[in-house]
Amino acid sequence: MTSKELLYVEDALGHETFMRSCCTKTSNQLQDATLSSYMKELEKKHTELFDKFLNLL
Repeated sequence: MTSKELLYVEDALGHETFMRSCCTKTSNQLQDATLSSYMKELEKKHTELFDKFLNLL
């Protein structure tokens, strides 16, 4: 893996970490159960994407 590709993967990992934390924070603050559930699904999706990027290393 080139250094440029490594930088891209590191950036993507940071992005997915940020998105996961935003989804967690938002789902905890929402009072609407449907929206909170949807945010938890998004949190799982970003966790899966994080794991996929991590497996590239």
